[in-house]
Amino acid sequence: MRLGRAAPWSELEWTRVHSETNRRVLDARTTADVWTIVQRQARTVLRTYSTSFFIVTRFLPAKKRAQVEVIYAAVRYPDEIVDTFAVNTVEQLQLLEQWAGHYERALAAPSVDAAVAAGVPALLAAFVSVVKARDIPPQHYRDFLLAMRRDVHPAPFASLDDLIDNYIHGSAVVVGYFLAHVYGPNAPSDVARAQRSARELAVALQLTNFLRDVGEDQRRGRVYLPDDLLREQGIARFDASDLTQHAALGRVIRRLAAEAEGRYARAARDVDAFAPDSQTAIRACIAVYGQLNTRISQSSLGILHRERVPFLEKCRVLPTSKYWRLPLEYLIS
Repeated sequence: MRLGRAAPWSELEWTRVHSETNRRVLDARTTADVWTIVQRQARTVLRTYSTSFFIVTRFLPAKKRAQVEVIYAAVRYPDEIVDTFAVNTVEQLQLLEQWAGHYERALAAPSVDAAVAAGVPALLAAFVSVVKARDIPPQHYRDFLLAMRRDVHPAPFASLDDLIDNYIHGSAVVVGYFLAHVYGPNAPSDVARAQRSARELAVALQLTNFLRDVGEDQRRGRVYLPDDLLREQGIARFDASDLTQHAALGRVIRRLAAEAEGRYARAARDVDAFAPDSQTAIRACIAVYGQLNTRISQSSLGILHRERVPFLEKCRVLPTSKYWRLPLEYLIS
């Protein structure tokens, strides 16, 4: 779980989206038309899959918002391959390898439409254009795809450090770095602080999503709760369906939620390192997902309950600014 979960599109629907978007791009007359087509489709992906992230990105200026939407679409599709597509593990790996090959071809292409003409899905081609425009190291997305491959054949994590270094780095931290490049620093001297804030926020977001989906992840054969924390609570073999483990698992969840809370706080301390026109959106993200993290840690409904924050409660923690009208308009349109 990287950036939230919703009722997923099927593999067939994703294939239709890629095919239709590519067709429209190839028919487009100008570079501006190409970007408009791709960005609108990327926005649909974000709006479909993550209400919370969709809301907070409305606080970004238009150009940055469009680039963030394209980034989200580029990470969403591989995530769906390993999370929801009705295919076996061999087919999952084949689809990921095919997507990785498209990425490398897009890096070598001179433009989005040239990449699409070479068979690259337009959403990925547009993401590569953001990579180039924002000087994002190409290896970051390769690291992301490595994390997706690990989900195909999941293995336990010995400790929180193991989880962060060998999974969260690829699944979330590099995505945070993508966003940091788009948000931009407040000044050249703030780059390191901005990257540090992005990393802390990415780890916190990923931990919150893990804690919300403990039961769902186990059904996929995955355990993101570190082994050492489970053993400390007397759990030798994790089983979310075992009611006798729930009290101990609740303590593990609260400990990791506290870890995430500390990282949200550290991310917030460095938000001023980002460009001023990005700070409102970042603070909104910290507030909304921090609120979810708190609800998870305080929930009395059990670990198999998937916690969520009602829309009106999200509204209460969002900044009241000139940007506020945008989320409401997008959600009710």
